[in-house]
Amino acid sequence: MSRPVVGIIGNAHELNDRYPVHAGGTMNSEAVAQVADCVPLVIPADPRLVRVEDLLEVCDGFLLTGGRPNVHPSEYGQEETPAHGAFDRARDAVALPLIRACVDRGQPIFGICRGFQEVNVAMGGTLHPEIRDLPGRMNHRMPPEGTLEESFALRHIVRLTEGGRFHQVLGATEVMTNTLHGQGICQPGPRIVIEGRAEDGTPEAIHVADAPGFTLSVQWHPEWNAADDPVSRPLFRAFGDAVRAWAAAARRVR
Repeated sequence: MSRPVVGIIGNAHELNDRYPVHAGGTMNSEAVAQVADCVPLVIPADPRLVRVEDLLEVCDGFLLTGGRPNVHPSEYGQEETPAHGAFDRARDAVALPLIRACVDRGQPIFGICRGFQEVNVAMGGTLHPEIRDLPGRMNHRMPPEGTLEESFALRHIVRLTEGGRFHQVLGATEVMTNTLHGQGICQPGPRIVIEGRAEDGTPEAIHVADAPGFTLSVQWHPEWNAADDPVSRPLFRAFGDAVRAWAAAARRVR
């Protein structure tokens, strides 16, 4: 039997500053293929090219990846400011309705960094444009210099709700994670359950209350060293299990 398909929401880039491309990080595809044991399929996140209803049929689950552009603040009722940074309105137009459709259907989604923020916004939440400007918060941004290993190094503890979904998946109430983000959750959406926070109180692990499917999302980047990291590996395995369950149920219906 073929492996289920995970759609990886891609990001728009310009190759050599002039050639437009849609791309997904290699680490995301490796984590989906090697740890979740699913087929990775990079999706061009552009509503001119793809329709949500088609994606729901082609893919069994979705990985909502990180990306430099931020969700546009108009998606959560705020005005654009320089602090909000760059945007990708095409990705907003695909990812946000896709998340809502998956939550309603019970189709698995796994949000990472920007994807974590997209889940909150899709479910009616808001974002802080710059976490490090808030009193008492640490700088969660990627270090401006250094190797890839240094950028993705473990930097802070995330404390998880005892007995919650992340505790069940990870078998721990404290884990060490990397951190490479500027924005973060301000007001959680009405159905967003915050199950993990960094030492400075920043939300780091969420799921959608009463959703029939897998909706775990994290603010850090578990795709880094996913096959060997004791936190990343069980997250991607749990996601893969949920995708397989969805695919098996879909085959029975067909």
